[in-house]
Amino acid sequence: MPRTVPGTAPGTAPATASNRTRHPRARRPGKSPLALAGCALLSTAVALAATPAQAAGRPPASGTYVALGDSYAAGAGIPALSAGLCLRSDHNYGHRVAARLAPAAYRDVTCAAAKVGALTAPQTDAGIPVNGPQLDAVTPDTSLVTLTVGGNNIGVSDLGFVDVVAMCTALAITDPLGAPCRHHYGNTLGGRLDATAPQLADALRRIHDKAPAARVLVVGYPAVLPDDPLKCLGKVPVTVGDTAYLRSVLDQVNSMVSRTAAANGATYVDTFGVTKGHDSCSSDRWIEGLLPQAPAVPLHPNAKGQQVMGDAVADALEDTLRNDRRPAASTR
Repeated sequence: MPRTVPGTAPGTAPATASNRTRHPRARRPGKSPLALAGCALLSTAVALAATPAQAAGRPPASGTYVALGDSYAAGAGIPALSAGLCLRSDHNYGHRVAARLAPAAYRDVTCAAAKVGALTAPQTDAGIPVNGPQLDAVTPDTSLVTLTVGGNNIGVSDLGFVDVVAMCTALAITDPLGAPCRHHYGNTLGGRLDATAPQLADALRRIHDKAPAARVLVVGYPAVLPDDPLKCLGKVPVTVGDTAYLRSVLDQVNSMVSRTAAANGATYVDTFGVTKGHDSCSSDRWIEGLLPQAPAVPLHPNAKGQQVMGDAVADALEDTLRNDRRPAASTR
């Protein structure tokens, strides 16, 4: 039986050790941002010459690690920050992973409010350039890529997911005992996620094309909201019904990301399970609320949350390496 990454959220289709270590090569398709207020390098020749089997057995520390993604990957709001409006933190999960693995080189191009399109095209905020195409950081010497993206695609503005939260907040006064936000959006957000999946799949194929030997880990979103929406009563300015609705939307995002990763040679890393019980309405928060108690953008992981996410990524990576070294079972 193929093994899945431990802790994968129920209802998802995580990548298995077998399908995540054989990266499919595909022809490169055609060309297809501010969250709240949103040691030597391997030579290019060696990387290009590596066969899939060689790549599977090569430790990620032997090459370059590239971190891609949105504010959840950037650690938005956690000091110390860099990259202007990208709000990129030196305490994000990518730095945690890099410190644990000690790769030959580490490139962090994560940026707050990034949507999937920001992987292949410049990211702007109100028309102002914020970040270059993130996939430009991926090169043939890249041996590890982590990526968290897709959640902002449910919003139509540059604010991404915050766009939806703002709408739910505004509608709460119209039906305080109901779920006006859910009624407003209907199936719209699901449709946006359906449209996002092929864009994410294209980006993953491009990563494999640019860095054939790289392991690619797609990192899911943490437990921003609890299972029981009543725990958020009086703590968030949306109705109980819409708190449950927003939680379900986040589940859909993770499910879409997981399925797309599994279908495109990437490993899905669940961070929901490891942060459960430490959501934005918890008394022990790893994800901050709308009024943060620790440095972080509202509804985003604080330093502890990023640490836990980083550990989940590193653990998942080590699990794939153990599976690679395990002898195949006899078929006789």
